[in-house]
Amino acid sequence: MQRKLRMAMIGGGRGSFIGAVHRMAAALDGQIELVAGAFSSDPAVSVGTGQDLFLDPGRVYPDYSTLLEKEAALPADKRIDIVAIVTPNHLHSAPAIMAFEKGFDVVLEKPMAFSLQEARAIEQKRIQTGRELLLCHTYTGYPMVKEARARIAAGALGTIRKIYGEYPQGWLHSFLEGSQHKQASWRTDPQRSGAAGAMGDIGTHIFNLIEYVSGLQVTKLCADLHTVVPQRKLDDDGAAFLRFNNGASGVLLATQVAAGEENKICIRIYGDKGGLEWHQQEANSLLLKWPDRPAEIVRTGTNYVSAMASHNTRVPAGHPEGYLEAFANLYRNFSLTLRAKANGQVPAAAVADYPGTTEGVRGMAFIEAMIASSASSQKWIDLSV
Repeated sequence: MQRKLRMAMIGGGRGSFIGAVHRMAAALDGQIELVAGAFSSDPAVSVGTGQDLFLDPGRVYPDYSTLLEKEAALPADKRIDIVAIVTPNHLHSAPAIMAFEKGFDVVLEKPMAFSLQEARAIEQKRIQTGRELLLCHTYTGYPMVKEARARIAAGALGTIRKIYGEYPQGWLHSFLEGSQHKQASWRTDPQRSGAAGAMGDIGTHIFNLIEYVSGLQVTKLCADLHTVVPQRKLDDDGAAFLRFNNGASGVLLATQVAAGEENKICIRIYGDKGGLEWHQQEANSLLLKWPDRPAEIVRTGTNYVSAMASHNTRVPAGHPEGYLEAFANLYRNFSLTLRAKANGQVPAAAVADYPGTTEGVRGMAFIEAMIASSASSQKWIDLSV
């Protein structure tokens, strides 16, 4: 395939934060070109967004079903290849399933769906149609997250015993949705966000990061969720004890009411040989800790990191690589996978390393288990998919 992949976007119109992030990430490597969109439930906003992005007016659509119908009817050398869905959670499932049915691959914002049932339906349709899906758990795209995963997989820490994952934010420490704030309004609305607030928005991120880096799966959890801010309809704070499939234990914390915090993501993992620690606010560094020698700091862009980390590194050592680059790593790996598939090839392991429907279904199962555990007097709940 000797051309750019053609992409359409559903959602992400004027005033959207995440739509702009997707467009920047998709464009960073020159692999993907945005050519069409249905950017808003308001057709006028969709038209305006298309004008902002200098798109062909004939390929700016009033709704997602029109987009998918019209694009599927175009000749093969014109129609889109990928649909990026960046809508609120209640509008993930229907367009994703329709996109698969029309022969398109899908990029989807997290969490994957409004409910576990919808997530399973998306996965089943993907399998039936043979299409591909990228689920945007951004933090798995950082080079030092890849390095942490590679070191654990190689046995550097020995048998994993203890895992801590934290995601404190502070932007919802007040009743922001009461001021008609667009992002706060839908993320705290059970009709659009789903059954969870903070746990669906950022809890799924730290849950995914824990499982991705450790290579383990959570089998049981004991949760305590709270709605701290008066009048809020969904949880904005919570934590859980975790048990893993190798016998390890852990703790997960996700809160959006930590006033003054930005996105202070941290993961710490300890085995019987040593431990590691990664902070998003110092994303180029991975700290390794040993019981019998001084701690080590591993840095992005150096010649001693793993092939997986090197594949996802873009600039020389000493130059910060951040959120947009990590997001773009997901898009690049996804596009390279689609190219390999189109050429009848099997993508290399480093290329095929991005979240998909398996992670999406587990994320939704995590949300439902957290809610059930918090409401239960029994507390410990099995997390089974």
